[in-house]
Amino acid sequence: MTDSLSLRPVEMADADLLLLWRNDPDTRQASHNTDEVTLASHLVWLESSLSDLSKRRLWIAEVNGVAVGTCRADRMAGVWELSWTVAPEARGKGVAHRMLSKLVLYFKEPLVAQVKIGNMASIKVAERAGFVLDKQEQGVLFYVYPNASFRAD
Repeated sequence: MTDSLSLRPVEMADADLLLLWRNDPDTRQASHNTDEVTLASHLVWLESSLSDLSKRRLWIAEVNGVAVGTCRADRMAGVWELSWTVAPEARGKGVAHRMLSKLVLYFKEPLVAQVKIGNMASIKVAERAGFVLDKQEQGVLFYVYPNASFRAD
């Protein structure tokens, strides 16, 4: 996929698409919470998420105006924890790497990401984007991304 990827803020109008991606079986398997999410709980979560950008930020990734994935940043004790999901029909086309590579440029603070052991696609994406494995605990790999001032550009 060589077309330009852009990130735009999520809106409530994206709720159905985000829920569809969240409940995709492969997405659920890679998630920390593998339960299927109901529409009602999803709408509450999304409305809450969009109400306080100091704690959570959400984006839709688009290629030529077509939504291909989503990424999220959660504020946690002086760092932002990043996570990402690629639309099932866009997987295997480099979307996750392009999303993450663009997303890290939005932040000056240190970044982290958690990836379940065995999620080889996300492991490769995190490492290719410059994240470094920090530790492993209870089936989860903890990656860190250095502060922008320490990056070699």
